[in-house]
Amino acid sequence: MSDIKTILSKRILVLDGAMGTMLQRYQFTDEDFRGERFKDFPHPLKGNNDLLSLTQPSAIREIHRQYFEAGADIVETNTFSSTTIGMADYHMEELVYELNYESARIAREAADEFTNRNPERPRFVAGSIGPTNRTASMSPDVNDPGFRAVTFDELKAAYRQQTEALIDGGCDLLMVETIFDTLNAKAALFAIEEIKEERNSDIPVMVSGTITDASGRTLSGQTVEAFLISIEHMPLLSIGFNCALGADQLKPYLKRLSRNTSLNISAHPNAGLPNAFGNYDQTPQEMQLLIREYLSDNLINIIGGCCGTTPDHIRLIAEVAAQFKPREIFESA
Repeated sequence: MSDIKTILSKRILVLDGAMGTMLQRYQFTDEDFRGERFKDFPHPLKGNNDLLSLTQPSAIREIHRQYFEAGADIVETNTFSSTTIGMADYHMEELVYELNYESARIAREAADEFTNRNPERPRFVAGSIGPTNRTASMSPDVNDPGFRAVTFDELKAAYRQQTEALIDGGCDLLMVETIFDTLNAKAALFAIEEIKEERNSDIPVMVSGTITDASGRTLSGQTVEAFLISIEHMPLLSIGFNCALGADQLKPYLKRLSRNTSLNISAHPNAGLPNAFGNYDQTPQEMQLLIREYLSDNLINIIGGCCGTTPDHIRLIAEVAAQFKPREIFESA
């Protein structure tokens, strides 16, 4: 398979869109989430989307296939919450290795199918490593600012288990994404680097933060530039932003990132901002126009979609991305 770094030097790569948005279309019930295997599990399971890789694998595979059909070069595994920390909400910590391994295997099957169809255009699997629902930098208790719900070592151990299973399942690269707390991300990156050294692996790593509001900062208070400085010493394939904002709101932060790094830049914004019902109304055509501005301004190397995006969004994004060259990488002094 062609090296992803070489391909990135030649063209813009397209990420997939939202997994959760697509799963909502199935309207799975609690019984569907359980499947036969977990029909007597003593806790509610509806909403545990990562579990569907075990109980509804054909749906997960079909979603990956739809994104590849739409023009995606990279799909993300269905593992956003597949850590012991994330699965604790469902009392399913014991399943973490299997969840990651099976999710990676399903995505690998879909990627290989499309690569075999057109070997000139290989397709890739990115292991999705989410931020967890805890933060190492801030206290969840306003009355006890020194308290932490999780430690760096606990995060590192959880991320290590997830990373090993994702690699074992066949991922081509890893994506530490939707980062709201850079200390959490550092735990993930530390775990990844340990595993890479132990396995003598050079698996590429993408990092994608999230700007949470109009202040232009992450939830833990970092500006774009501070976020970049905190992690760019790591051997990364790319850095970028996803989620929280739509393509138009995200653009100024991508500009700031582009001015300050020689890394590849990725973006997978939401389909606009959520409406009063939590849905995303931005059409594929509207999003394509906004993404065209990224491309015209030579801001990105990898582009996709986050919340609210579908294969229809990715199809139009892929169409316009094919018309532009990737952002030129400069070597910082």
